[in-house]
Amino acid sequence: MNSDIEIIKGRLTLLFKRRPQTRYWLMLTNDTYNLFFNNQRANERLQSVPLHKLANYDLANLEKLLKALRQDIKLTIEFVGFTGERWPASQKLIQRKRVPLE
Repeated sequence: MNSDIEIIKGRLTLLFKRRPQTRYWLMLTNDTYNLFFNNQRANERLQSVPLHKLANYDLANLEKLLKALRQDIKLTIEFVGFTGERWPASQKLIQRKRVPLE
């Protein structure tokens, strides 16, 4: 899990550029836990770059990884494909309603 966090942080530092009028966020998909870095400047197209694919397909481990990642990275995380699923520890819904990508 620590190596996954280091890989994600390393790739984020290369991609994250603090440009004005630009929105940055992470997107996590539920097909095989793929993590994407998205950015979009005002009046321009969305750019999505694959960051990392998690080898361990376990929701409890994903919860721990995201908790550790959120301590250092303050980006919004968008979940795709998690409709109706709950986090194992807190039992909170991960994603309330479907997004257009599903």
